[in-house]
Amino acid sequence: MNLRGRNKVDPTFNMASMTDIVFLLLIFFMLTSSLVTVSAIDVLLPKAGGKTENNVSVAVSISSDALFYIDKTNVSESNLESEILKSVGQEKKKTIIIRGDKDAAYENVMKVIDIANKNKLKMILAVKGN
Repeated sequence: MNLRGRNKVDPTFNMASMTDIVFLLLIFFMLTSSLVTVSAIDVLLPKAGGKTENNVSVAVSISSDALFYIDKTNVSESNLESEILKSVGQEKKKTIIIRGDKDAAYENVMKVIDIANKNKLKMILAVKGN
């Protein structure tokens, strides 16, 4: 008389499905990591296609010679913050349009951005359209 059970469990573990999952995860992470890296080269700014229409704005222009202009008025670097605040007014609802020349030093553009951030002003970086 045969008393052994017919449904025996196989004690071996099949690794084929586990390797498939690991391989798919590896491919997924390789593809997504290549999309995450930020390219910090080839900086030929500024160009954009959008338009902004804002009647309550103050244009701050920075020339390549490190000269600052507020609405076509030349302003010295030491008086820049006070002149921006004077032109914006008390309500601070005006938007500052930062128009930096493409050959202007990045440091000069950042000075205007720092002034706007410090005084909690809205700002737009102007770029050339297509």
